[in-house]
Amino acid sequence: MNQKYSITAAYYITFILLGFTIAAEGATLLQLAENTLSTLDQISLIFFFGSLGYLFGSYASGKIYDRIPGHKYMTMVFAVLAPAIVLVPVVTELWALLLIVLILGVVKGALDVGCNTLLLWVHREKAGPFINGLHASFGLGAFIAPLIVEVIVKTTGDIHWVYWCGALMAVPLGIWVFLSPSPTARIAPENQKDIPFPVAPLALMVLCFAFYVGAEAGYGNFIKTYMLIVNLGTESQGNFLNSAFWGFFTLGRLFGIWESTRLRALTLLYIHLAGCLASALIVFLFPGSSTLLWTGTILLGIFLAPIFPAMLALSDERMHVTGSMAGWFLVGGSVGGMIIPWGIGQAVVRFGAGAMTGIILACLLANLISLVIFTRTPVRSTTA
Repeated sequence: MNQKYSITAAYYITFILLGFTIAAEGATLLQLAENTLSTLDQISLIFFFGSLGYLFGSYASGKIYDRIPGHKYMTMVFAVLAPAIVLVPVVTELWALLLIVLILGVVKGALDVGCNTLLLWVHREKAGPFINGLHASFGLGAFIAPLIVEVIVKTTGDIHWVYWCGALMAVPLGIWVFLSPSPTARIAPENQKDIPFPVAPLALMVLCFAFYVGAEAGYGNFIKTYMLIVNLGTESQGNFLNSAFWGFFTLGRLFGIWESTRLRALTLLYIHLAGCLASALIVFLFPGSSTLLWTGTILLGIFLAPIFPAMLALSDERMHVTGSMAGWFLVGGSVGGMIIPWGIGQAVVRFGAGAMTGIILACLLANLISLVIFTRTPVRSTTA
């Protein structure tokens, strides 16, 4: 296999693992609450702490990838990831679970920044479809997670092997990356060297990532719980609904590979954000309909899917994306993934299940507004 594509495959499988572990937390949320004797608003703190770790991991790792060989650093990250995953279903104290989730967030953030940045460096100007493929891999991992939860819980009666399967994936991945040469950073043109970040557009794109990841993580992690609260299905049906969301999300990412070769990134973003708003509105306006819940969930998965890679591609079109910049984008995503799911957990307890879809709609609208302002902001360097 061509070395370039061997490295790409390693990143894709890493993103399958990331999608699997992140979706598993939502699919096993109620079991984790039982393990730690926690209420829904208490166990939702795992999203806060996981994203807090993601934030630190993303920010620090963006700088590290710019300074040392990427695969050397990723190998160390995998060495921490595997044992941390093993411990998630074992602990019985909430504080211990939150500590483990925090550590997992750091290493997931490091892998997220690494795969996105290094893939851009591997394929350079032709990276667009490969970035879409990378994020389709995330969707594939998230799709299979609820199905594996369903099978393992019915077979064993607990969730231990859900997480242990993820740990088993991490070990050969770490070896694969260790044995592969690290991609080299793109060299900026002479007139772009030593120029500070374009602060305003960078900040706006960070906001876009925050609102997007908040909406994706909030819906993906709470849709099963939402279905149970509004009495529109059983726990098993909730697992299948969760899997349907991530399954169609994956199909949307795969279709996004084709779209990215036909449409400009900005056009794609406007189309899909409009579709997201319409899909979430269906669920919001008809909370008592199981059919429309399934319809809105499937459509939302499809329309959400290509947005993250398209925002990354648009950023690379307008700004020279470095490891540090990619780190900032994922810091934004981490903040959104930290605050929004935690906020949904608190709001659902206090105001009812409808608060979830209201918050998702607000995030999507804010994403669209931030994107419009970003496109109208000149990309020029200003001192931070």
